[in-house]
Amino acid sequence: MKIAVIGSGAVGCFYGARLARCGHDVHFLMRRDLEAVRRDGLRIESVDGDFHIAAQAHACSAEIGRADLVLCALKATALAEAEELIQPCLGPETRILAMINGLGIEERFAQWFGPERVFGGLAFVCCNRGEPGVVRHLDYGRITFGHFQDDHRQATELARLFADAGIETHVPPSLRQARWEKLMWNIPFSTVAVSAGGVTTREIMADSGLRALAEALMLETGRAGNADDCHIEIEPMVEKMFANTATMGPYKPSMLLDYRFKRPLEVEAILGEPVRRARALRVAVPTMEIQYALCAFLDRLNRQEVITE
Repeated sequence: MKIAVIGSGAVGCFYGARLARCGHDVHFLMRRDLEAVRRDGLRIESVDGDFHIAAQAHACSAEIGRADLVLCALKATALAEAEELIQPCLGPETRILAMINGLGIEERFAQWFGPERVFGGLAFVCCNRGEPGVVRHLDYGRITFGHFQDDHRQATELARLFADAGIETHVPPSLRQARWEKLMWNIPFSTVAVSAGGVTTREIMADSGLRALAEALMLETGRAGNADDCHIEIEPMVEKMFANTATMGPYKPSMLLDYRFKRPLEVEAILGEPVRRARALRVAVPTMEIQYALCAFLDRLNRQEVITE
């Protein structure tokens, strides 16, 4: 199968490389790592075993051409670019997998490309980029798959493609619910890592005040999700999120890395859209509201968009 990876950061490179290693014709749209990968290939340093591929790296989507599957792993901050970047890779039967954090992602893709070809992929993985051409896979790797119209058969077919590459997969009944459940981790841990001054998940778990803040954010996120026609078992999900995070050690979420490198944060997709959805549903989320305002301000301040004296 010909696969186009649009957004070749840590997530896109890791999963694209796994698919390439099992024989698929994978093409990577790259920016920062383009020359290094063309010269030296792509190296994955993984807890499951290191490997290297002679990756096919491209500077523009037109070089890739039509693909059977587009794996879009752009940052949510680059979502406005997705339509233009994906379009040259589309044929009549091309499927599009959106592996982007936040809420409202598949809705945008469905508007651009039609709902029948749009899927969501929610990665539970600890990985980051090293030097150009290197991705470090620290732990986990499971992907939850869903079809925008909740076509379980099609989602299962796509999940099987990744399962054949050795990736743990899950296909729930509802993509929307899966999005809200993942936000029950992203909102407390990714955003508190920034608002608490640049800390890892270990500090959030160890500090009673930060842990209480994380729990309050989880509870509000779960309530907002259930108001949005989901059926989340909130208390067991909170316990699961804390239990999973306890095994991660001092993990730096991608939002924290973006903050440290003064890159734009995925605040709107991870916090802004859920807050706006909660308002529309008339669900009170006061902790999320404050966290949204704080992280949005810190993002602007960090990138010197706020004038200080």
